[in-house]
Amino acid sequence: MALHGIVLFGHGARDARWAEPFERLMAKLSAARGDSGPVSLAFLELMSPDLSSAIASQVAAGCSEITVVPVFFGQGGHVRRDLPLLVDRCRGEFPDVVVRCSTAVGEDDAVLDAVVGFCLRQVF
Repeated sequence: MALHGIVLFGHGARDARWAEPFERLMAKLSAARGDSGPVSLAFLELMSPDLSSAIASQVAAGCSEITVVPVFFGQGGHVRRDLPLLVDRCRGEFPDVVVRCSTAVGEDDAVLDAVVGFCLRQVF
């Protein structure tokens, strides 16, 4: 059975605590997917693994398809310019693997609705 992996792609930061919500997201998504394929994190800078390393790990685990999900709130320069270059480089490194990239999570109305709900719960 072919595996389809997901790589959650974030910016990265100097403070290791910055990655904690991404690690929780990864754990929740992994639990929700069950045996469908691995879920991992990758970062643009300041943290590891980078995108190529995360994809290499998923390929080693047997993935023939990988979807990169930018965990960014919007389509800034990193998502519009940097990420497509990184994804193309990974496609060249792993020509037998289908590597796709979604839009930034913050572009999805369901994500925005969840943020609205969060904001409303903050009103005392």
